[in-house]
Amino acid sequence: MAEKQQPKKHRWRWFWSVIFLVLIVISLGLIFNEQIKNWLISSYQPQITQKSVKKNEKQKASYDFSKVKSLDFSTVAKARWNTADIHVVGEILMPQSKIHLPIAKGVSNEVLALTAGTMRPDQTMGQGNYPLAGHHMSSQTLLFSPLYWKTRVGQSIYLTNAKKVYVYKVSVRKFIPATDVQVVAQTQKKLVTLITCDATGANRLMIQGTYVKQMAYKNAPASVQKGFQGSFNNKY
Repeated sequence: MAEKQQPKKHRWRWFWSVIFLVLIVISLGLIFNEQIKNWLISSYQPQITQKSVKKNEKQKASYDFSKVKSLDFSTVAKARWNTADIHVVGEILMPQSKIHLPIAKGVSNEVLALTAGTMRPDQTMGQGNYPLAGHHMSSQTLLFSPLYWKTRVGQSIYLTNAKKVYVYKVSVRKFIPATDVQVVAQTQKKLVTLITCDATGANRLMIQGTYVKQMAYKNAPASVQKGFQGSFNNKY
């Protein structure tokens, strides 16, 4: 009888060992959820060239901001899995705020989980108003979070499409209602408008930059070129 019961005991021991390991994995996932999410964001490092920008500018994108979800772990994980749906058309660099991000078309959850997103289908760098949206996270260094903590009037904003560099100077920093969508409308004046959530998530922080000048990428200052050539998502 003892010999027949032994395999059954082994099966139960194996079963409970598996359950224990699963619980350990789940617990570790819960404990390090935020760290893993941040790593998924900062590990997105797309290669941007004139050729890739030209190709991506022709792609379609979603501009329905009402469908944007909060930046939880599942949203970020899905974005990293579906990077083919992110059409990068440039970069934004703000050295004093330590922001360096890819710019992608639209405001889909995939786009905003990993990049700054364009807010209108007709916008062009260096022409009229060029609005970008980005998430504000608990981390003070990822995505558009530094806008809240580090950006001040007078700082420089650089945009590039890998062909030209467009220089702007921060002229406005203010909080606006989430319903104030006119700030992303086209204007005759050349502007860049950056939008992210405030600390509560109920309203928005708007950073607006006034156009200064543009130049060929190869003619940009060495420090700016070096900034653009560095890692994205604030991995300095």
